[in-house]
Parts: sequence; structure tokens; C-alpha cells
Amino acid sequence: MLIVIGGLPATGKTTLARLLAARIGGVHVRIDTIEQAIVRSGLARHPIGPAGYVVGYALAEEHLRQGLTVIAESVNPLTVTRDAWRDVGVKVGVPVTEVEVVCSDPAEHRHRVTSRSIDIPDLRPPEWREVVEREYEPWERERLLVDTAGQAPEESLDVLLRGLGRVGGSGS
Repeated sequence: MLIVIGGLPATGKTTLARLLAARIGGVHVRIDTIEQAIVRSGLARHPIGPAGYVVGYALAEEHLRQGLTVIAESVNPLTVTRDAWRDVGVKVGVPVTEVEVVCSDPAEHRHRVTSRSIDIPDLRPPEWREVVEREYEPWERERLLVDTAGQAPEESLDVLLRGLGRVGGSGS
């Protein structure tokens, strides 16, 4: 199956995707990692446009065709990117579940943005102003919503796993 995790920076997407991948034995495809590798190669500078997502779609498709569960994680801010992830699953014939990760407490979210460390070499994290001003289209379709505010990462994982159980792998 394909599990697509999106949300603004510092909501807990990467932490949640890593925990989920470890729990279910899935492959974590992280767009930030792909984009920064492209930048380090010298082929582009931030923002690199759709290249990172296009590579991510191809990697997800390859892993899905091998029978692996893929957790695709990115901000995924636009309907066009959300549609493209869904199209990957449809093309391969696997269920797709979309997950939006939010942090509903603005003070906690801001603290996460300003205090987090980045584990990708040379990646500059966004500042709070950039996060709140970022283009982020509202989700107009069914998805699992995981609010990480006031929760330990393992608690958010439990919420996600319960949600995935309810969908039963049927997708969104």
C-alpha cells in the first residue's frame, strides 16, 4: 500500500513516518532528502521545483512494484502533488491512504519550528514566518488527520495506526 503523509514543516511528519516505517516494515520516501541530494549534486538550488517530487513518485512506484509498503512523506502542499501521489498508487494497483499531520497548538508549532535540529546536511530549515506564509492548499478530500499537538510521537503513531486500521487499506 501507499501511505502519503503531508503537512506543514515541524508538525511531526518525518518522526511519524520513521516510526510507522519501523513498525510496519515499510519504505520511507522523504522528499526533503531527495531535494537536498539534488541541490548537493550541483544540478539545482532551492527551491528546486517539481524535481524532488518527480523522483519521489518514481521511487515510490518502483518500491510498490516490488510489493513493499511505501510511506511517502513531504509537505505535499498542493492538490496537484496529492493527486500525483494518488496516481502512483492507482497506476500500480495498490490502496492509497492520505494522511495530513497538523500541530493545532500555534505556540507549540512555533517552538518546534524554532528549536528543531535538521538531520539532512546543509538543509536550511524554514523560519516561522516562512511556515505560516507558505502556500498550502486545504485538503478537499478524505484523509486521516493526525494532530500531534500535546502528544508524544508514539501517541501520534498510535492515532495513525488506529486510523489506518479503520481504513483497512482501502485508501482514501
